[in-house]
Amino acid sequence: MTTAKEIVIKPITSSAANILVKKIHYSSKVVPNSQLHFGVFLNGKLEGAMQFGPSMDKRKTLGLVRETQWNGFLELNRMAFSDALPRNSESRAIGVAIRLIKKHYPHIEWIISYSDATQCGDGIIYRASGFYLTGIKENKTILKMPDGSIVADKTLNNTNYALKGQSAGYWKKNGATPLVGFQLRYIYFINKNAISRLCVDILPFAKIDQLNARMYKGLKRVKEQESEHPSDLGGASPTHTLQNLEKLHYGS
Repeated sequence: MTTAKEIVIKPITSSAANILVKKIHYSSKVVPNSQLHFGVFLNGKLEGAMQFGPSMDKRKTLGLVRETQWNGFLELNRMAFSDALPRNSESRAIGVAIRLIKKHYPHIEWIISYSDATQCGDGIIYRASGFYLTGIKENKTILKMPDGSIVADKTLNNTNYALKGQSAGYWKKNGATPLVGFQLRYIYFINKNAISRLCVDILPFAKIDQLNARMYKGLKRVKEQESEHPSDLGGASPTHTLQNLEKLHYGS
């Protein structure tokens, strides 16, 4: 029986990661500014990918942990695993990736990621991997379009992204409906001393049940279903120092 100990985690090119993420991630989209990519291999075949990079609103995210340097954190933007990978591959892959980041990029103090319970899950893997739960909010920003496509409210209401020549917000007013669910925020501290600088509360995992936020792919689930093996997770610019170190250690 194949086990998670048999998988191999190593850096891959952005193009290889992007192809796999677009193929198997629930969103079918990549985060363009992701700059650190790890592949998950089984029997020599790429079956998973993790992409790290800056948060979309980096200045706001930076304030979650006081005195964090501009290049002191990363976001796990995308995590996509095929069903071919054995059980517990996600938590093992995250652990290996974090150890590599700690070794090669010692200025990175913490990693943030988000679970989209509206479309995927409430973060089972993050909880199993030692992340702290630091936020739960009802997600009202993900919209389903009349044609069935899923887009972010931010996109539709930004004049830079107005679709088909229509004014911002046009599609929201003409058939787009919000998907029901929650977004959960998780933080992993590579530098354990940085926990004392956290500016928000660490929430007990029981809070997920209290807020009725335990979901998998938009459906409510009970705690007994915690052992599910999700095949993909949503996540959410490392500085030039990080980029140069990546080239130094792993090649361009």
